Amino acid sequence: MDQGIRRSAARRSAARRRRRRRSQRRAAIFLISLVVLVGAVLAGVLIIFENTRNYTASYEEENYNTSVYQGTMFAADLCVAADQVDLAGFEPDTDLHAAGLFDLEADSVLCGYKLYDRLYPASTTKIMTALVALKYGNLDDEVTVSANATDFNWDEVTSGLRTGDKVTMYDLLCGLLLHSGNDCGTAIAEHIAGSEEAFADMMNEEAAALGATGTHFVNPHGLHDENHYTTAYDLYLIFNECIKDERFVEIISMESYDGTLTGADGTVRKETWTPTQAYGAGAATEPDGIRILGGKTGTTQQAGNCVILYDEDFSEHPYISVIMGADGTTRLYDQMNTLMQAGITGTQQSSGQDRQTEGQ
Repeated sequence: MDQGIRRSAARRSAARRRRRRRSQRRAAIFLISLVVLVGAVLAGVLIIFENTRNYTASYEEENYNTSVYQGTMFAADLCVAADQVDLAGFEPDTDLHAAGLFDLEADSVLCGYKLYDRLYPASTTKIMTALVALKYGNLDDEVTVSANATDFNWDEVTSGLRTGDKVTMYDLLCGLLLHSGNDCGTAIAEHIAGSEEAFADMMNEEAAALGATGTHFVNPHGLHDENHYTTAYDLYLIFNECIKDERFVEIISMESYDGTLTGADGTVRKETWTPTQAYGAGAATEPDGIRILGGKTGTTQQAGNCVILYDEDFSEHPYISVIMGADGTTRLYDQMNTLMQAGITGTQQSSGQDRQTEGQ
């Protein structure tokens, strides 16, 4: 009996020792885990603190400020407005498709009429053709004109290109922008991209990069297609990018240009191209106090009469003005003159009055 009691007591004692050892192991594991966790937290805090300190030092060393950040915003240097911006003194014709006047120095929209309506651009398309050509082409390249580039109907404007002609890219751009040659547009597209379709893809990529999300092109010249469209505001975005290139401004400002074409038989001939926009052609008179630097027209039955212009006041304050869908050329330039007089001349007069008031 005594032996049984002793064995039982020994088992209880051994069990107590096992429980103590398990408790000690659990306590040791908990302590180790706690030390590891605290170490990890401390390490994380140190890393965050060091990165913050380095970032702050770098920020201060490079003298960054909020104005630099704001300057890189997508629309920081663009004219942005709602669809309708009324302009005192300008009443759009009831059948007019769209109109806009953009103050480039103040980054403001002085007039906006149906700016975001989807419209057919006709040959104002060619400003995007020029933009892509100037960005990706070499103006010294000699281009061989294909049969496809001369395959236009008698009533579709061409610059006199013939199959097999050799013409520089620069001359093609002059024929494109001044005379609005559809043949020049196709020749440019095929030389740069291999086909009109591939070139239209490039045009759409450039449009998207500029934020011209209401635009879709299917050809480089603007002949009518239901899937070929833009908006007055998108035309402003594209034209605004174009005039940043001095070569573009140089071409649209010309009174005329003599293109040199070398035929397939080696014969050299000249084609003289003059602006299609009436101010450059001397067929329309600019309003007092306004100078037209150049622009691009477009006309089809579906698009109506369109023009986009780069203009300035006599203080060299720059503007972009656009009229789309006028009923005939006379109404087109009447509406444009009224728009510029109300927006540009009117702004000048208001500024002069403000200066007089301040002087008093």
